[in-house]
Amino acid sequence: MSTHSEPGTKRPVFGQRRIATRVLVVDGKSHNRTFLLEILEELGFVSSECASPGELTAVLDTAPDIIVLGMSGNGIEIDKILRILAENEFGGWVLSIGARDSILLAAVRQLGNELGIAMLPTLPTPFSAEALRDSLAVFLPQGAIPRPAVDVAEALKLDWLELWYQHKIDAHSLAPRGAEAVIRMRHPAWGIVAPAHFIPDSSDPSFRGFSELVITRALEDWHYFLGQQGPIEISINLPIAFLKDQSAVADLCLKMPKHPAFGGLLIEIDCEEVLRDRDLVLEIAQQLRFRNIAISIDDVGVEWPALAAFDIFPFIELKVDRQFVSGCADDRLKQVVCRGILDLAASHGARTVAKGVETRADFRTVHDMGFDQVQGFLFGKPLSARKFARETLTRASLITQS
Repeated sequence: MSTHSEPGTKRPVFGQRRIATRVLVVDGKSHNRTFLLEILEELGFVSSECASPGELTAVLDTAPDIIVLGMSGNGIEIDKILRILAENEFGGWVLSIGARDSILLAAVRQLGNELGIAMLPTLPTPFSAEALRDSLAVFLPQGAIPRPAVDVAEALKLDWLELWYQHKIDAHSLAPRGAEAVIRMRHPAWGIVAPAHFIPDSSDPSFRGFSELVITRALEDWHYFLGQQGPIEISINLPIAFLKDQSAVADLCLKMPKHPAFGGLLIEIDCEEVLRDRDLVLEIAQQLRFRNIAISIDDVGVEWPALAAFDIFPFIELKVDRQFVSGCADDRLKQVVCRGILDLAASHGARTVAKGVETRADFRTVHDMGFDQVQGFLFGKPLSARKFARETLTRASLITQS
């Protein structure tokens, strides 16, 4: 039998990045596994799942550090699972979850100890996300550690990239009005990786393929959302370098859904890029709007007067940089910038979005100033497509009932 390392033991490292703790969720019910996986993912674990003893041996090849064992199966299956772990000399830890003071939960702990399996204190049901976090707190990283650069070509080839979505909320009705797609990488060793660590620049051979993947996934997800909750406006971020490629733009136009419920795709371009390549952006914006694609100017700030000098204004939306939204409730200078952008948008019939709304005070301020939409952690973090769809349905139901 292999020896067990103490909880919180220093994890292996790759370059400068600690390899994330691997957790295997074993439970017979899919909704239990989904709930656990989502919490574990948010905590930074690399997670996988298993529904029965028959699947367990193959999944153990991924070398999990922790097994979260749900009690939704029957006693015979759980007995088999523990014996399979012992036969495979599992050297990690087991967290068992079940009804408080149940005979089954006590039996699992006793058998695990008899077989030499390291058992964590049991987690009684019902439990909260915070309770699960506390049960695994010693395995969480103690501090943020820089991640090494990721090979984008490898990520594309192995399908590690996915889109998550953050709500854009009507500032007056608080109803969902759209979603911004953000790219994430689900790395097999490092867990969820933020885009700052893998976004390619225009000189990277994978640049076009990366951008096309974002477009394709967003449109696939639009069809998925349509079936789950109805049509929703999706915005994606694309750099000017991609839109300079005429063949790429032509392919983009051909990909637009022909479905009658499709209201168009929104492309967000950073304000600095818009000002730097003014003529090109204006040309592209005018061309794309007749193909059911609109341009939103992202991260608008103190440079907004330069936008006011444009002879034509073929933009549908202005998104205010979060640095002028966060803390605006107590900062008159930030409010002055926001009002200038609001006046600019109103003069051209464009809508406005306040990014980075994280407090109720800031929300009240941007609401009173007259923003059309708000976006930020106060209304939710980016979510995977399936979780986003479920939460949107929940929001819509609550609004209908209120």
